[in-house]
Amino acid sequence: MQVLVLSPRVAPGILTLAAWDALREASVVKAAEDGPHVRAIIASGIAVEITAERPDVAAGAVWIAPVGDAAWARSVADDLMAGSSSSAEEVEVLFGSYDLPGSALLDVVEVIDRLTRECPWTSQQTHASLSHYLLEEAHETLEALDSGDGDHLREELGDLLMQIVLHARIAAKESADEGGGWDIDDVAAGLAAKLIYRNPHVFGDGTASTAEEVDAAWQRLKAAEKQRSSPLEGVPATLPALSYASKVIGRLGDVDVSGDDLGSRLLALVAEARAQHVDAEETLRQAVRRLL
Repeated sequence: MQVLVLSPRVAPGILTLAAWDALREASVVKAAEDGPHVRAIIASGIAVEITAERPDVAAGAVWIAPVGDAAWARSVADDLMAGSSSSAEEVEVLFGSYDLPGSALLDVVEVIDRLTRECPWTSQQTHASLSHYLLEEAHETLEALDSGDGDHLREELGDLLMQIVLHARIAAKESADEGGGWDIDDVAAGLAAKLIYRNPHVFGDGTASTAEEVDAAWQRLKAAEKQRSSPLEGVPATLPALSYASKVIGRLGDVDVSGDDLGSRLLALVAEARAQHVDAEETLRQAVRRLL
């Protein structure tokens, strides 16, 4: 017999050939619970019995596990093999559909959607009320990156991702109330389109063999796309001072930063860092960390 595991993130009815072959050749098909996947299988002409009973070894039988519950399937298979006098190979866990990379992001969207509907705190949030959390999570992510702790970085990236999905969900709700607008799919689609457009050496007929050539092409395409009326348009004034200074100097190009006052000397150091292709903000951050 076989225990069939299906992914909740794959459209019902989209199964591997091995899964369809197993279902069509089965002497009996049973499912631990009803759901879209089971209904799609029934709609294909295969009879499925919905039952809460614990599976038992039956030649040619296929048991459909609760959707996405591979642990249930393995537990059932282990129990059946342990209690069966027949060969262990007679019980097989078969994966009928697999998650594509990034599929778990759908879970995040679903969880955030439910929270915005049912959680008193989340449902009251706005772009403005979440703004300081976005900044805080960005700084915590940077701190985790500096620490070199991969698990910590993964966690903080998750918190930062939560802010992105929350803001998109708020925008989607506002859009529904006002008619039109955008949601998380528009955010993702816009990002994908931007990456394809600005990387013609990968997705088009552009050529770039070095990182410097890639960056130069990116900046040219970005400038053509943005059509800014001022060199400083789009530079956030809320950036940390060194990053802000570096951005401004980079946009203005050849500027005079000479002077004996402290501010001018700091600007000169930022200009020096840029000339050496060094990030002044990160360099100072690392220097401070060495003091700790």
